[in-house]
Amino acid sequence: MLVGTLLLAACGDDDSTATTAPPETAAPETTAVPESTAAVETTVADTEGSHDVAHSDTSTEYPLTIDNCGYELTFEKAPERVLIMNGTSVAEVETFIALGLEDHILANSQSYGQSDVEGMVEKIAALPTGDITLNENFEVPREQILALEPDLVISTWSGGFSESMGSITRDELQSLGINSYVTPVNCAYGAESPRPEDQERYDSQTYEASFELVEEIAMIFDVQHEAEHFLEHAREDIEAIAPASADPAHVLVAYPGMGVSVEVPMVFAGPLVDSIIEAAGGVNAFDGVPSFNDGAMINAEALAAADVDVLMVGLFFPGESAADYAAQIFAQFPQWDAAKNNAFVAVSDSFYLGPYNAVGITKIADAIAALG
Repeated sequence: MLVGTLLLAACGDDDSTATTAPPETAAPETTAVPESTAAVETTVADTEGSHDVAHSDTSTEYPLTIDNCGYELTFEKAPERVLIMNGTSVAEVETFIALGLEDHILANSQSYGQSDVEGMVEKIAALPTGDITLNENFEVPREQILALEPDLVISTWSGGFSESMGSITRDELQSLGINSYVTPVNCAYGAESPRPEDQERYDSQTYEASFELVEEIAMIFDVQHEAEHFLEHAREDIEAIAPASADPAHVLVAYPGMGVSVEVPMVFAGPLVDSIIEAAGGVNAFDGVPSFNDGAMINAEALAAADVDVLMVGLFFPGESAADYAAQIFAQFPQWDAAKNNAFVAVSDSFYLGPYNAVGITKIADAIAALG
């Protein structure tokens, strides 16, 4: 199914040739959720200079040389013509927005139908696209990359720079004097022969990988002050959450629009999701699943046997309703405590790798607290 394939590409998969497609970007519908699990309202403005914070005097000294997945990248100055590849991710474009780097974007091909951050969908839609037409793999074709003449090309995964995706290789870009960058935690994802350290990093990723991306992009563009501000408040939000109880709530994260049916939604599992739920004081209803791929295989029988106290309803496409999805899922699994208490809350992009994981963590924590 196409939608399921989209998620595998967005959250990590072992198949470097997975077919992917970005959803249409549109303003999210306001969904009704139970009062006891009301969503946290976070706006882009909340993360862009709304607090006074003491910062270090760290600044980038150019030329800057870094290692990225075994490639040595040298920046003589902050890149000015950045192409952000698709990869069904929003981690990279949202990082640029969080750091105030929109003016450095030549063309962005990332989008998402809804967002947990108010105004984010509109901010992404307002970015230049370079008149890109994605290929049959829903990635930016090689010819269009070259025609745009970027000085930096960013992909969320190593597989984005592959001929099998109809894209351009990192070696070819390097030969043309164009830097290429892969989100560090995904160096092994889609790589033909990943380094052991990259594979380990990928297999054991947590939400800290999202913060590491913010820090490294900030260093490349010499906006460490903005990164320190953003991350300090994200960490403060996480640290303010009460510690988990001796019997933590079991949380299920399910994206119905990406599953084989609403009754068998796509379940989010794996180390990254586990870390987000644990930071909120809960435990994943499918804790310890080795990878996101394995989570995608969870079936109706496993769901029926699961202990679920809180349902996080993932929204993907514009217009999806968390309340409608929750009602259908609870009708299928009335034995869950979450169904008996109508305990659910909507989430969207804050459960992916990306700068706003603290928003998702806070949403879960509030839903758990509402259980009493």
